[in-house]
Amino acid sequence: MTSATPAPIVYDSARRGLLFVEEAKALWLYRHLVAELVGRDIKVRYKRSVLGVAWTMLSPLLNMLAMTWVFSLVMRMDVKNFPVYFLTGSIFWAFFAGATSHAASLTIDAAEITKRVYIPRSVFVVSAVGVALVNLCLSLVPLFLIILFTGFPIHASWLFVPVSILIGALFTTGVGLIVFTLASRFVDIKETYLVLVGAWFFVTPIVYTQAMVPERFRFIVRYNPMTYLVEVFRAPLYDGWLPGPKTLAFAALAAISSLAIGWLFYAARIEEYGRGS
Repeated sequence: MTSATPAPIVYDSARRGLLFVEEAKALWLYRHLVAELVGRDIKVRYKRSVLGVAWTMLSPLLNMLAMTWVFSLVMRMDVKNFPVYFLTGSIFWAFFAGATSHAASLTIDAAEITKRVYIPRSVFVVSAVGVALVNLCLSLVPLFLIILFTGFPIHASWLFVPVSILIGALFTTGVGLIVFTLASRFVDIKETYLVLVGAWFFVTPIVYTQAMVPERFRFIVRYNPMTYLVEVFRAPLYDGWLPGPKTLAFAALAAISSLAIGWLFYAARIEEYGRGS
């Protein structure tokens, strides 16, 4: 056995302990497998694609053109440099929606593999987030091109973006764990989640600003955690300043809470869904 190979883990179904701690240790032991799964998914995704990696960069540009035409020209929405405003929100949303929906679709693969060999199923959720992170980094390229093309100012606050991505990744992992766990039990969860995430998009200030929301409906935006996560990502890039302390605090709290709840929910269902043998 090489040093890179995780030590075999023997699971005793009669054992009662802190399962969420044991699973965290198992995930760490299989961190190399996470990297392999991310690399495999990236290769498979672009292997037979005509545009390849370029599609990941072209897709947000096409969405931006369509949204700019509809909201800026047709509906005459008064948002300064709407293309940059929209992209800074939609790129982050695509990361979140893509990672969580991908996690829900991996339940069949997880069930088949864990029947043959022990692997902590959280590996599949983290790998889904990893693939989405790669796509997010690629999507930043067209965003920067649009910024340069439109003459949008470059700010030192861009250096904060890795922190924004980290906060978003923690929140996304938590939601992904919940969706993955539910989809492992109920086959229609994936389709239901896609509908919910589609509706979630429109109650998040991505194509509009918070100020445009009528006062009687602002509570929906105010209690939406994605409002703060999008703002933490958007503020350094679009506004040119760091997110406010309240916004940053709410986003960090949402991320930590999501990860904690997601991990506990996942760990509590391990024995019920089976670990594989």
